[in-house]
Amino acid sequence: MKPGRRQDGHLPLARSELPIDTVALARYLIGKLLVREAPEGFVSGRIVETEAYVVGDAAGHAYRGMTQRNHSLFLERGHAYVYLAYGVSYMLNVSSETPGTGAGVLIRALEPLDGVSIMQLNRGVARLRDLARGPGRLTAALRVDRSLDGIDLCREGPLWLGWCDREPGEIGQSVRIGISRDANRLLRFYLRNSPFVSGPKSLAEQDPSLNK
Repeated sequence: MKPGRRQDGHLPLARSELPIDTVALARYLIGKLLVREAPEGFVSGRIVETEAYVVGDAAGHAYRGMTQRNHSLFLERGHAYVYLAYGVSYMLNVSSETPGTGAGVLIRALEPLDGVSIMQLNRGVARLRDLARGPGRLTAALRVDRSLDGIDLCREGPLWLGWCDREPGEIGQSVRIGISRDANRLLRFYLRNSPFVSGPKSLAEQDPSLNK
């Protein structure tokens, strides 16, 4: 048990332990926890899928520079960048570089752990596998919205990143989902054989490590 562990067994990630590199952080976050502390209760999930949006990435929101909307992407690594996609679903990203450098990691899917009944109520869905399988689903399940944009994810609060005692398992890699720019870059990371990963199974066929 790590020093300072909470009574619920979870411990926030220290910023010093986060890689100062977007791709490395996207891989590092696989197997870690995303924790939501809301008035209705404590909710957490194991991160099983991420996407890296690196410096200079044409598909990233930081590509054209800092704006009032995307300024959280330019914060020190470990802060939340939350935006509304297509006026429908919120997307949760983690800032991933040094202050002033815009890049981030999209959290794409979770394996629900704590507060499953709360997630089911928030989503209006009972099936465990579908509660947080996809970036819009997971933000709905955890009630993540723009009010959490810019929050420090490396300290306890309404939303934070934490350690998980379980080993992360084998990590796969593929192209990202649902983008048209820089679409062929292998910047999506996922926990292999997890039923909670989003996207078509055919993406796994593009994993270069499987062909070695």
